[in-house]
Amino acid sequence: MYLSPEIPGATPLACVNGGLLFDHNLLWPALAPLSERRQLILYDQRGRGASQVPPGARSARIEHDAGDLPAIREALGLATWDVLGHSWGGGLAMLATERDQPSVRRLVLVDSVGPVGNWQENLLRDALPRLGPSNRAVLADLDLEALLEPDPSVHNAYSRAMYAAWFADPSLAAMFSPPRSHSRTGAAVAAQLRGQGYDWRELLRAVSVPTLVIHGDKDLLPVSVAREIVATLGNARLEVIPDAGHMPFWESPELFFTLIESFLAAPTA
Repeated sequence: MYLSPEIPGATPLACVNGGLLFDHNLLWPALAPLSERRQLILYDQRGRGASQVPPGARSARIEHDAGDLPAIREALGLATWDVLGHSWGGGLAMLATERDQPSVRRLVLVDSVGPVGNWQENLLRDALPRLGPSNRAVLADLDLEALLEPDPSVHNAYSRAMYAAWFADPSLAAMFSPPRSHSRTGAAVAAQLRGQGYDWRELLRAVSVPTLVIHGDKDLLPVSVAREIVATLGNARLEVIPDAGHMPFWESPELFFTLIESFLAAPTA
């Protein structure tokens, strides 16, 4: 777990990374500018990074991860906090907030997965034109049916080959090395969500926490996913960032951080 210095009088911000396989380094130090005005809390989801692999890792589910977030808040002795989730971490953040609404002051969702999993159907098709020949070759050689099984090496290879497609600017994508992970827990969660799909809409309609949904207009996840989040949650608004993909904290940092700072600083009704 990483905790930035406490800022007296400021509500801490829990930051939930995406990727399913990966640890908090996906968001740190990318979100470091937010730590100037509040404490940031980042952690490794169970069985990822430095977090211990739980018993029965093959049975891991994203709902288990969602249950861990309120437990972390309680363990830190916090009565309230704000929560930010990116990508799959946005889905986790929504599920955790539904369980822990009285303790979540504000929710920020950054290029989050949607409340229903149908966006997964065309992801590979839409990614291929954004990828170079070597990554296309990796995906062509990959048995996609194997992604329905919790084999960490297969899920790692798929994620690394897809990485560049998440950026709007290929030259920016080339500046970053795709993350690497062989998490058994993360692979089990990814396989379950890919194979069985999900539909959280009925559950998430109960979420009334003030929510800011940020989405890059050139993200591999279409803006329609963000609009569905706003339509599902009871108190959400959408901000679309022009010319940004899935990583607006790198692709359009000035606007990204301005939007979040303004939202978190606004008086609570």
